[in-house]
Amino acid sequence: MKFHFSPSLHHRHLLSKTVPSLAYRGGGVKKWQAALRRKLGRLLGDWPEERCRLNPRRIRLRDHPLGTIEKVVFTSEPFSDVAAYACLPSGSRAPYTFMICLQGHTTGMHQSIAVQQDDESLPMEVAGDRDFAIGCMSRGIAALCIEQRAFGERLERVQKQVSPLGCMDATLQALMLGRTLIGERVYDIDRAIDYLAARGDADMRSVGVMGNSSGGAMSMYAAALLPRIAFAMPSCYFCTFRDSVMAMNHCEENYIPGLLKFAEMSDIMGLAAPKPLVIVAGKEDPMFPVAATRRAFRDLQKIYAASGAPRRCHLVVGPEGHRFYAEAAWPVLMKEIARLRGEGARDQRKGSTFEANSSASRAPRNFVEM
Repeated sequence: MKFHFSPSLHHRHLLSKTVPSLAYRGGGVKKWQAALRRKLGRLLGDWPEERCRLNPRRIRLRDHPLGTIEKVVFTSEPFSDVAAYACLPSGSRAPYTFMICLQGHTTGMHQSIAVQQDDESLPMEVAGDRDFAIGCMSRGIAALCIEQRAFGERLERVQKQVSPLGCMDATLQALMLGRTLIGERVYDIDRAIDYLAARGDADMRSVGVMGNSSGGAMSMYAAALLPRIAFAMPSCYFCTFRDSVMAMNHCEENYIPGLLKFAEMSDIMGLAAPKPLVIVAGKEDPMFPVAATRRAFRDLQKIYAASGAPRRCHLVVGPEGHRFYAEAAWPVLMKEIARLRGEGARDQRKGSTFEANSSASRAPRNFVEM
């Protein structure tokens, strides 16, 4: 006689019978996006009714071989301050194209500028091309590296007992308050865009987002939900929920109550269409299996084709595991940024805003593999 005692067996049974009601099934994209975006916003929990003052403060400013790095703090919402580095490249001038850079489960945002956590005057080697701001500045792109909630300088330091990774406490407390940690982090990114607008040196038509792992997750959700994000480069997250967070152990921050009743990951990422998008994956990534990533990408291509932007969606697969692949990914994105800048300049001369071509065509295989 066989018994089914493991909870995952029942959950897999439920998952096999779950058909997301708001998955993209063809036809017009904008109406579908509007419906799913509303639902996703509700699933991510309560959002602040009013935006508080940013109250930006400069902590320090220093020169760097690639430009300047300014450490700042701004207020996202009451009792929630955001630490960040604003990195301006030499050889470029305002208004800058800005990339919002997000670390995942590393020691924090200091990795984006390749300095030590305890002494920011000392350089450090950063594994897996996670020195995102250095990659930006070396290519003439400005970077705003923000510390995500429950990471780095924003780790829990008040509670007497905390979870090992620091995310579980914040995730579960947010759920008890009708929120999610993902929703709170998206809101921080939105406030980071407010901060860029207040600086006055950012090209607000050319603000992107990138990150690896948890940073890749937030790059996806921010591109899907925030209209001021113009392009995105999420790394080592895009896959299917079925084959990643529903198939193995993942950090609690990844789970959104009820999401699979409405959408898969390709649908969430499809909310970004027609924005330029470079998805990065690792061939040997054990947490986000590349075979499932490729399947999800094919579904995503259908959405981009229907939105009239089949050539703006790219998949770059590196040869190793759970890391970023700068050498392969950046050239693809730089071509998209150059095109975006050119279209923006033409539209500015016309006095209009950029609109994607509405004609749909068959999706190409926009795919790079190292």
